[in-house]
Amino acid sequence: MRMMISFAALFFSVVLLQLSSGGVGPLDVLSGTALGFTRQEIGMLGSAHFFGFFIGCWFAPRLLGSVGHSRAFAAFTAAGSISLIAHMMVINPYAWALMRVASGLCIAGCYTVVEAWLQAKVTNETRGRAMGTYRMVDMSGSLAAQGMIGILAPADYISYNFLAILCCAALLPITLTKVAQPETPKSPRLRPGLAYGRSPLAVAGVIVAALSSASFRMVGPIYGQEMGLSAGQIAWFLAAFVIGGALAQFPVGWIADKYDRRKVLIWLSVAAICSCGITVMTASWGLTGILLSAGLFGLTTFPIYSVAAAHAHDFASSDERVELSAALMFWFAMGAIAAPYGASILIDNFGPKALFVMLATGHAGLIIFSVARMRAGRIATHRTRFVNALRTSFVVGRLTGRSREPKNGSPVQPQQKDQRTQR
Repeated sequence: MRMMISFAALFFSVVLLQLSSGGVGPLDVLSGTALGFTRQEIGMLGSAHFFGFFIGCWFAPRLLGSVGHSRAFAAFTAAGSISLIAHMMVINPYAWALMRVASGLCIAGCYTVVEAWLQAKVTNETRGRAMGTYRMVDMSGSLAAQGMIGILAPADYISYNFLAILCCAALLPITLTKVAQPETPKSPRLRPGLAYGRSPLAVAGVIVAALSSASFRMVGPIYGQEMGLSAGQIAWFLAAFVIGGALAQFPVGWIADKYDRRKVLIWLSVAAICSCGITVMTASWGLTGILLSAGLFGLTTFPIYSVAAAHAHDFASSDERVELSAALMFWFAMGAIAAPYGASILIDNFGPKALFVMLATGHAGLIIFSVARMRAGRIATHRTRFVNALRTSFVVGRLTGRSREPKNGSPVQPQQKDQRTQR
């Protein structure tokens, strides 16, 4: 209990960060629409956020090693706060894109600091409780952030100023804590090829997961507007997606530990395609149909990243887990950078339903690739534990690495690497 209390400052900062970062994406969509931005320009803002996120994931461990945890956290929150305040000072989509790069940098950098701090303080006895609490705090903050969209006025200085205040407030718990700063961890090497070498299917899975998550979160409000939803209803629309994803984690995790994970990916994608079809067909059913379809979409797509990551770790040795987690995050970021802008182009040319046609096509591609890999590859000789993988930083693998050790207690040995051909 004492250890968990010592993490309270970190967790409080995470909540404040989620409220700030989770609110700016939908607010930018509503504000951009009110200011006359095109759909492609609005989609560009979502892609810019993930571009900044990627830069932050790569740069943050290096800054952390130079200036320490507290100073690095202060620098990243300053960048995020400045970008939020500047929104209503320069009304230009390309200027906003630069601001969203800064906000993405802020989120990745702050999460890197938080997770490096957690990793240095947790023990084997407290790791499970700490990670469970961390996931719950992160998900709760994300859910609450969606609810704020209904009360924040679009294209209003006060709305962006409020989000900037929340971002600044995230500084207080960490800078005022009496807990000593831990030693700076060694930053993981970024080897994207490692993920493909261990499992091409896992790489395809995390890219499709990015396609679903980034498109829905960043471009979903455009779809909501086209369906005639108000700002408050769009908040419920996004919240339903998050709730559906949260509800899916435990049952899908149980299934992924019991059955072939390649088949789990296939059936999740089949369900995702069905949910896309249901969303298109129920668009005329009013708010209830739209919310239920959003929850179903989150239920079927949210766990794909975690299942794909577990499949990749089945073919990795214990000493590769941190770098493999970073490599998977790299591929997720690449997909997330491309997805919002691509989705906005399709909506602009073919209407709002094109968003879900694109997502269904991506999942159909994953099904085809999964079947091809099942024909070409062998089943893993060791199965790691399923972990609800967070997509927050390149160092998150340090927190989850030990949790992934095979259930039979026999970790994959380094000399087995050459036997693990592409899966």
